[in-house]
Amino acid sequence: MLKQQLYKYFGYSSFRPGQEEVVSSILAGKDTLAMLPTGTGKSLCFQLPGYIMDGSVVIISPLLSLMQDQVEQMRKRGEKRVIAINSFLSPIEKKEALAKLPYYKFIFLSPEMLTLPFIIDRLREVTISLLAIDEAHCISQWGYDFRPDYLKLGDFRQRLGNPLTLALTATATIDIREDIVNRLEMNNPVRIVSSVDRPNISFQIEKLGDYREKERRILELVGTLKRPGIIYFSSKRAAEQTAAMLRSKGFSGTMPYHGGMDQEQRILIQQQFLNSQLDIICATSAFGMGVDKEDIRFVIHYHMPMQIESYLQEIGRAGRDGEPSLAILLYAEGDDFLQYNLAEGELPSGEQLDAFFSYLKMGELKKDQNAFFEHAREAGGLTDTQWRWLKDALASFGDENLQTVLEELKSYVANRNRIKVNYIHKMKGIIDHDGCIRNYFLDYFQEPSLEAGRYNCCDKCGLQLTDFMGEIIEEKKAEKNMDWKKHLSFLLLGEVNEK
Repeated sequence: MLKQQLYKYFGYSSFRPGQEEVVSSILAGKDTLAMLPTGTGKSLCFQLPGYIMDGSVVIISPLLSLMQDQVEQMRKRGEKRVIAINSFLSPIEKKEALAKLPYYKFIFLSPEMLTLPFIIDRLREVTISLLAIDEAHCISQWGYDFRPDYLKLGDFRQRLGNPLTLALTATATIDIREDIVNRLEMNNPVRIVSSVDRPNISFQIEKLGDYREKERRILELVGTLKRPGIIYFSSKRAAEQTAAMLRSKGFSGTMPYHGGMDQEQRILIQQQFLNSQLDIICATSAFGMGVDKEDIRFVIHYHMPMQIESYLQEIGRAGRDGEPSLAILLYAEGDDFLQYNLAEGELPSGEQLDAFFSYLKMGELKKDQNAFFEHAREAGGLTDTQWRWLKDALASFGDENLQTVLEELKSYVANRNRIKVNYIHKMKGIIDHDGCIRNYFLDYFQEPSLEAGRYNCCDKCGLQLTDFMGEIIEEKKAEKNMDWKKHLSFLLLGEVNEK
């Protein structure tokens, strides 16, 4: 019966691993926590039940690019009853979308919408059959990718009457999975946990002297590996410089992608990659979530990532067609210090908090509260990310003494930084690991080890790079004559007034 529904709505004859179990659990009316590897089609786990059940599905998604991509993929399949309510919509478009909200079968929400009273009031008028939370690990304060906005999800769920809930993630340890369940107050949920292993992805770690050696190695690899591929960086500047270098060497189908680019440009590059107009993307971690491209043959990491979870998510973008694919990590001495610096900068330092609170203590709250706090923010030298976190943190304290609040925040930041340092240590451990790389990751997630020495498992077990190389044949680019201006307008604005 389920396979008939799968074929009816998606044209597939069989489920990917884990999908059928998740869908069956939801249709049985059970709250469900599902950990499915990147590339196994997590979005189908809420879309198929949505078609079968009455009512609407509300999906919380952490990234605008991920949300927009999922909406566009559904519209390509002919689904018109889908809307994304986020900052992309103008006030008029948002008003129109909310006016016809019950019409939509699938309603995507960004986390910043969770506390807006008019959004919640409107959602209460909709029959919600399922609340789906994508990238659910973001709710755990002890997770690697914690998002403060996600802490509002428990209250949001309660205000909607605790609807049937599906929490989805690709990488979460046992402790993080339990934290997700507790924070969402899920009712005796079914836990469906698949292995993080992707057997068709082979691992290679290369130690190099410096960035010049990395540049030379990138040229060699891009010139010989089967494409398309993604090269990940921890630096926006390095991504841009490497993309420019590759283009100058004749690899014209190369573009950078990072969060500092404007939204139109990012969406255009993503769509050109999906449609085979580009075959190499030099990206930061901002690229990849929701990029459903099956034939990515390699993922190279120019910099060591901050943690194992994000590394596995990023390499999981390769080989979704099941064909052999390659994950290469390039490491130069001192790369880990870049990650330590990035980790420390995500939250305010003790000195920044001291400066911020000194301004609060010396100042007098004026009528213009926003201007007052903006001056305090400037005094602390806070980034947008740091300020967003601090505003949420301050809102949770009430009327406590400023000094008490300051000390509690300092304690939290110090504890959080210790956790991040531990994540970096675990990731750094793979660089000097003598055994099977795949088993190192399985051990981290407390999964059974596999037999070592398997063909093309990793460079420790025996890896033939020649199996991943071949003559680069210039294929006909898909949709070569696409009207990109028209297509980009569709992606950004959607079709709110569809009938």
